[in-house]
Amino acid sequence: MIDIGLSKMALIGVVALIVIGPEKLPRVARTVGALLGKAQRYVADVKSEVNRSMELDELKKMKDTVENAARDVEQSIQTSASEFEKDLAQASGTASADLHDPLAVVPAYRYPGKNWRLKKGAMPQWYKARSGVRTKALSGAARVARYRPQKFH
Repeated sequence: MIDIGLSKMALIGVVALIVIGPEKLPRVARTVGALLGKAQRYVADVKSEVNRSMELDELKKMKDTVENAARDVEQSIQTSASEFEKDLAQASGTASADLHDPLAVVPAYRYPGKNWRLKKGAMPQWYKARSGVRTKALSGAARVARYRPQKFH
């Protein structure tokens, strides 16, 4: 960069005062300051855009590596699955075409023999009775009627 010291700045100020004049110098200084501010903002915008593009390139490279890794994993899973199908077909003595038949793989439905409408609690009733756990909830009115103090006559 340009090395501007205090003595050079003073010399530039004196020359500007002589050339421009004391009346127009403040207006020119404001204009120069505004132009320098715009130039600094422009340089900062260009730097941030370059940084963004570099980060975008890095993200693209990272995305490519992740996609390649996923593709490799998928291929390895497919090869191991095909090897497993071959081994299964050889072990069972059937052709590999039978494995792709969905009706041959799914067993027939068997009714479980349970009463699904019957609700079973997790804690047995005998344990609840022995430990004093309430098994029935009271409504608000029933609770008030039950626990209301009796009036003495």
